[in-house]
Amino acid sequence: MQAVIATGGKQYLVKEGDIIRVEKIDQEKSKKIEFDQVLMVNKEGEYIIGRPLVEKAKVTGKVLNQGKAKKIIVFKYKPKKKYRKKTGHRQPYTEVLIEKIKL
Repeated sequence: MQAVIATGGKQYLVKEGDIIRVEKIDQEKSKKIEFDQVLMVNKEGEYIIGRPLVEKAKVTGKVLNQGKAKKIIVFKYKPKKKYRKKTGHRQPYTEVLIEKIKL
């Protein structure tokens, strides 16, 4: 069974047992989390597509980890103007284990 869920402004194709990294969710480690924005479900070859969401469909998971991604460097400069600006950014994420897809 597969599902497409929406969280943090992005869409993820998940199945039971998957570990996904999503935008940071304020939830403690090893707590249950429920995604109710399910856009599509694939149940044994039968596709159920929501308009815009599949009714009564939920995906439950468990928070495994909270962390920050690898640092990226943002470097701006303007030629011949002595303008240089270097900054870094680490995007926070939440690691989630998908446990069950309910229809």
